[in-house]
Amino acid sequence: MNKSKTIENKEIVQAIVIADSYNDNFQPFTSSKPLALLPIANVPLVEYTLEILNRNGVEEVIMFCSNHTDQVKRYIQQRQEARCTWSINMTVSIISSESCRCIGEALRDLDARNMIRGNVLLLGVDSVTNADLTALLEEHKRLTKLDRGAVMTVVYKEGLRRMRSGNEVMIAMEPTTRRLLHHQRLEQQEKEHRFELPLEVFLANRDVAVCHGLLDPQIAVCSHAALPLFADNFDFQTRDDFVRGVLINEEILNSRIYVAKLAREEYAMRVNNWQSYHLVSLDVINRWAYPLVPDTAISDFRQHYKHYRNNVYRHRNVRLSRSCELDGDLVVGEDAELHDGTFVRQSVIGKGCRVGRNCRIVNSFLLDGAIVGDGSVLEHCFVGQKATVGATCSIGAGTVLGEGVEIPSGLKVNGLLLQANPPEDEWGGPVQKIAERAYTVPVADEDDVDSDSDDGAGVDEKEHGEGVATSNQLVTIGPLAVRYPASVYQPSDDEGESGPASPVPEDANIFLSEVVESLKRGLAERTNAEYLILEINSSRYAYNMALCEVNYYVVKAILQIMLQQEGVGTNAVGTLRRLLDYFGVVYRNYIRDRDAMMDCLKAFEEMCPVSDTIRAKIAQLVHYLYEQDLIEEDVIVEWYEGLEDDSIKTTLSKLVEWLQESSDEEDEDDDEED
Repeated sequence: MNKSKTIENKEIVQAIVIADSYNDNFQPFTSSKPLALLPIANVPLVEYTLEILNRNGVEEVIMFCSNHTDQVKRYIQQRQEARCTWSINMTVSIISSESCRCIGEALRDLDARNMIRGNVLLLGVDSVTNADLTALLEEHKRLTKLDRGAVMTVVYKEGLRRMRSGNEVMIAMEPTTRRLLHHQRLEQQEKEHRFELPLEVFLANRDVAVCHGLLDPQIAVCSHAALPLFADNFDFQTRDDFVRGVLINEEILNSRIYVAKLAREEYAMRVNNWQSYHLVSLDVINRWAYPLVPDTAISDFRQHYKHYRNNVYRHRNVRLSRSCELDGDLVVGEDAELHDGTFVRQSVIGKGCRVGRNCRIVNSFLLDGAIVGDGSVLEHCFVGQKATVGATCSIGAGTVLGEGVEIPSGLKVNGLLLQANPPEDEWGGPVQKIAERAYTVPVADEDDVDSDSDDGAGVDEKEHGEGVATSNQLVTIGPLAVRYPASVYQPSDDEGESGPASPVPEDANIFLSEVVESLKRGLAERTNAEYLILEINSSRYAYNMALCEVNYYVVKAILQIMLQQEGVGTNAVGTLRRLLDYFGVVYRNYIRDRDAMMDCLKAFEEMCPVSDTIRAKIAQLVHYLYEQDLIEEDVIVEWYEGLEDDSIKTTLSKLVEWLQESSDEEDEDDDEED
């Protein structure tokens, strides 16, 4: 009898995953493929969702799908047959309804099927998180015991300063119980200077905490009563509608909503437009979503990527020219080819991509099979599967090339959404033919655009005529307003190439900035340089930096200060000499042995891609250090032989030849004396 009671009381951990966004924010990708298969760092969104649910002990996932259902079903079936990690202990059921057009209709459909047995996690396939969902579920269960009217716990995360992603909200809550009192979504394109909250919120509650700029990843824990509320109220089209409706009618519905705020080390963000796609991709690459990072083999048992310094992830099977430059924060997929002189930064290169010579790819995302011709420049853009960019093209900020689009050589494209074929729906809006396999995506009628969405209108005013409509949204891939610090899960340089190592905290960027500030302040005030060593050591212990890291960043800080001095472009060696007259004590304190000298030269090497001055003058600068006995000859030769950048090696070749010849002459003189 006790056994049957235990079985009866056991609650299966369930999750509802909404596989569609119910908008056109990801056109032209979603015109032919489901949102669930949109790749982040070469891994489909659905893998991030299912993997984190599996890691949190979810036993049954109910995935509701309305668009391209056959592709989602086929993909899930293939992954289950391949015995991926989440398929072993978790079942995934796909419920489809092509007539469903909002999350409210999806939840009403699920309620009619009686598939939900109790408390359930609710999130979208576009919600990327590493949060402890088990703890959130247990906390919600505790709340339901204290308050039988607790229908939902909504999850928020501290937002990004000075940056809007389109997911920000302002809330008011009761600080002790964390009961939600007010909810207001913030506009992405505007920064509010004042806010309005209902007076009743303050009159009816003794204590009110107002939180502004929180990120809403669209993750919640729902009680068994939540879905019937959707079923009873057909005006609940979105989760925001549900929240507003419950807050307005708390007493009538006898329902309350509570708030859960994630900790700093927990990550959660919604991929709901091209700009947030850009942000989340960089967050994953910068290890904010650990363990959901490329080198941990998301949902696979076999590791495919190796993690190198500066967050460069390379598949084990890639073909890279020795003169191509991988600057940092990037992923290079399987069987990709990058040829001579190509520069890549903060980008993702998909499986089987071919990038020609002398290309520049910055903050861009190339899906599998994309081809980029020689001399092309891609900045802040998205290139779809098997799309082709011809030679000497310029693909500018906000451009999205759909699957199979072909851009002819020499063409400049800026801010356009392009698809390979003309749209079948002639009522969709004006369409412009850019090339044989490139047509603009039609614009939705303004009357049809939801005022609560991130939608707007965009135009290309440069290459293809003024006033040509390009998109029904203003939110596109573009330069980020700020660069936020490295993740708490950033591995230190001591780990080298990554394996299955556990996360190691690193605050390298903050440490570097503190070293720069200390040295600049000391230079300006001409304080005793010995005091600077104490400051640097204090920062070193505060951020747990290895000695090799300190060596590297001290030299890098001196070089950054050098580049800010007047006249450095015409007399770099003289500028460095003047700085070392003061910083020499600091330099010699850290750069003492062969290993430290190698760290010093690595700092010079890695400053070359970001400074034309250092790249052009590196031979003279290294020669000066050699003459001052700050770098030994054999260390320079050893470093030179290990360089992968052919252009740097060419610049240094004469210096190294001179060093070797001088060494040979000294050996001959020693032999004659003997």
